[in-house]
Parts: sequence; C-alpha cells; structure tokens
Amino acid sequence: MSNREPLFSEKNRKLITAPLGQSNPITVQVLGICSALAVTVKLKPAIVMAISVMAVLAVANVIISLLRNTIPTRIRIIVQLVVIAALVILVDQILKAFVYDVSKQLSVFVGLIITNCILMGRLEAFALGNKAWPAFLDGIGNAAGYGIILVVVAFFRELLGSGTLLGYTVIPESWYIKNGGFYANNGMMILPPMALITVAVIIWIQRSRNRSLIEENK
Repeated sequence: MSNREPLFSEKNRKLITAPLGQSNPITVQVLGICSALAVTVKLKPAIVMAISVMAVLAVANVIISLLRNTIPTRIRIIVQLVVIAALVILVDQILKAFVYDVSKQLSVFVGLIITNCILMGRLEAFALGNKAWPAFLDGIGNAAGYGIILVVVAFFRELLGSGTLLGYTVIPESWYIKNGGFYANNGMMILPPMALITVAVIIWIQRSRNRSLIEENK
C-alpha cells in the first residue's frame, strides 16, 4: 500500500489558500509593497504583473527545489538570483511579443520582479527545504495572494481615478459635472500615495475581521 501523500492533501491545499488571507505576502507579511505602488494605476497592468509573478515564482520554486541538494550553501543566493533573472527575462520577452502595449506600461517594473522580496523569500524559506510539488503550490499560492491585492488596489484606483475598468468607461458621461451631472474623477487616486493608503485600508479591514492577526503582531 502506497504511503505517498495525495497531491491535494489538506496540507498541500493550505499552501495555496493560506497566502490568500491568513499569511498574505502583502497585507500580513508586508512584502512586495513597491509593486502595489508602481503598477496599480490601471487594472490591466496589475493583472499582467500578477500573472507574471505567478509564472516566475511557481517555476523558480520548482527549479530550486529540484536543485536544493546540489546547491552549495555559500552560493545559494546567487543561484536563486540567476534562476529568477532568467525566468524574468523570458517573461519579459513573452510580454513584448504578445502584449506589447501592456509591456510598455509596465516598463522597467517587469525587470524589477527580480528584486521582489516575495520571490527570494519563498525560495529561501520554502523551496530549499521542500519537494517540487509543494514548492510549486507554495509559489502559486503566494503569487495569487500577491496578485489579489494588486488587482483589488488597481480596481479601485482605476475606477475612482479614471472612471474606467480595463480601459472601458464604466461611469456614464451624463454623471460628470462637466455634462451637468454630479460626479468627478478623484485625481488623487492615480497618485502613488493612494496605492499605499488603499493597501492600508485593506490591511485594516482584514485585521478587523481576523483578530488573530493583531494578536500575532503584538
């Protein structure tokens, strides 16, 4: 009788679900904040960035996990950086080939995925000590938790700051003051500080609904 752990055992499922809330890399671990500030003015770049980070982190976790027993301890950080850099270059070229307009909007921020502390943190804390499948799930879960926050922040910033979503106008023109209505876009929402304020509001809501997070951080 096989003692192999099921692919989606409770332990493995938690690797995906925990980062979505209880251990979210942005709102709980406070990592990757720079991305929330840089790429969330519009929803589309935020979604593309989230998918890009998911691809890089999931594959990097698997690669480092497979190599974990052969990487000398003294150069493990260098190896991790090389793996991440190679994957980021590949993702950047794919974006330029298939979604060039979004690639231009993201500009240098795709390249800066290399410095995203979420990636290095998961490689160092998880991939180096676990098998490939759990490492893959951990990468998917943490990238998804990161991506959800980016998308939520971008949703509110684009909607309230520009009156659009994914570039499509969702606020009727008749509502605007210039057309005799009552509404005006909030220009502050497209400024960088509002990204941090929006993230802070999400953190406050999350912790007010889950008191255990407050106790853990005392």
